[in-house]
Amino acid sequence: MHKPRVSGGEHLLVSLLVLYVAVTTLWPLARLFASAFQPGEDGAPLGLMVATLTGRSTLWALSGTLQTALLSVAVSTLLGVALAFAVSLLKLRTRAALTFLILMPLIVPSQTMALAWIELFGAQSPILKPLGLAPAPGSTNPLYSIGGIALVMGIEHMPLVFIAVRAALRALPADLVEAARILGIPPRRIGTGIVLPIVMPSVLAGSLIAFTAAIGNFGVPALLGIPGRISVLTTLIYQRLNGFGPAAAGQVATLALLLALMAALAILARNLVVTRIAVPLPAGAPFVPRRRAPMTEILLWLVVLILSLVPLAALTMTALLPAIGVAFGPDTVSLDQFRAVLDNQAVRRAFANSLMLAGVTAVISALVAVPLAFLCVRRKNPVLRLLDIVIEAPWVVPGTVVALGMILAFLRPLPLLGVSIYGTMAILIIAYLARFLPLVLRPVAAAAQSADPSLDEAARVAGAGLIRRILSIFLPGILPAAAAGAILVVMTALNELTLSALLWSSGNETIGVMVFALQYEGNSTAAAAVAVLSTLVVLMLAALATAVSRWLPGGTLPWRD
Repeated sequence: MHKPRVSGGEHLLVSLLVLYVAVTTLWPLARLFASAFQPGEDGAPLGLMVATLTGRSTLWALSGTLQTALLSVAVSTLLGVALAFAVSLLKLRTRAALTFLILMPLIVPSQTMALAWIELFGAQSPILKPLGLAPAPGSTNPLYSIGGIALVMGIEHMPLVFIAVRAALRALPADLVEAARILGIPPRRIGTGIVLPIVMPSVLAGSLIAFTAAIGNFGVPALLGIPGRISVLTTLIYQRLNGFGPAAAGQVATLALLLALMAALAILARNLVVTRIAVPLPAGAPFVPRRRAPMTEILLWLVVLILSLVPLAALTMTALLPAIGVAFGPDTVSLDQFRAVLDNQAVRRAFANSLMLAGVTAVISALVAVPLAFLCVRRKNPVLRLLDIVIEAPWVVPGTVVALGMILAFLRPLPLLGVSIYGTMAILIIAYLARFLPLVLRPVAAAAQSADPSLDEAARVAGAGLIRRILSIFLPGILPAAAAGAILVVMTALNELTLSALLWSSGNETIGVMVFALQYEGNSTAAAAVAVLSTLVVLMLAALATAVSRWLPGGTLPWRD
């Protein structure tokens, strides 16, 4: 078979992509890991790492991280598996709406979900207080505990397990289930004795992904753990940097390295589960639900509403009150808090900054993803394969690790320019570019796999240059996927907190930082108003992505079949 000749233009394009990834990803991560291996104060090799890892605060935070993460994984797995089985194996009239609501915790920002649950379970809860179920006035919110953190994180990461199990159930051969029915096996035994063992590798894989997300979560432990004096590694890093600044770089780099190691082990375990334990299924028609269960569908709606909408309703009701402690009622409801936050210059600036950051990140990531996907599909180049792996690193490791790498890499003045971008919007942009590129690259790469290579080869033979072939032949086919990936980036980056909490500076606030700061100051009603406004923006973007989903490759949007 004729092998396409590699042109000088392609060599140049690969070099530019390598330079881009080196600046945004390789150099920051390398700088971070190098800082963790510094000698101690007495000059002992690895002394700083040993001193940090054996410190009481580190062990306490590690214990808190493991406790909250493992408990949250148990919650995520139980809920995700049960909901995936119900949605996939029963004939439901409202499957699409239920699926979207089940995935709502994945769409709504972490700090917004945490704030919503705080308002729901607080002593002044606008929903539980009228029912006589709220905690006594003056008592501590029950969510300010290890169990509370685990519950909220478990619900937030439940969609990760749900997506993995639902994908396995949709690949289940119909013949297998029909054979069991013919033999007279009861539906419950079919589910627990046949289907569950088959999808168990997907259950384990989803649980490991949920564990990775839990150990890197900052929003929930920050809003629930700091008031409850519960330390985890992400909040310990935040507090060390806030207290000591760049002087604590070596210590926090060690803590970040510990987080990265835990995440890497979880990802490795997931890959082993997928490749070694997964059960090969015979080819056949996919299973189509036939059994109607009206009562189960009603019960599903109750569970999903409690998990996804009731906390957001409590958050919205809190935002409509003039102050905390005022009872919710027709005579107290007003839009004053929304007017106040929209008149607040810092809040307006945070919205503008977040929209700018999300938009710039989406556009640049799409511009990088298109040529990278083009080359990865056309060339089996080891450099491109390595590049593809490196690009995933900032997404799979905790965001705290990425943020610390950016601080260490760009704290000093840039070579030749003599200017430091630390404390500027530029460092946030670079961090966002590193973190969110995979969100665009994956759908674009999936669309590129189905492109006809003969069209590009014919254009090359006809003398068309590399850029012209990408823009005229390759781009039109993958443009919907690139647009969808860009929308996903905007949805995710708009309310980002983990990176921003460590990299923001005065004048460069983001929406996530403002929600966290307002709640931390005790201004819960204003924090709720900002969170509600940002959630509305995210939901509008989700609606836009859904509207264009007919032109997208399957699986681009997690809430669409």
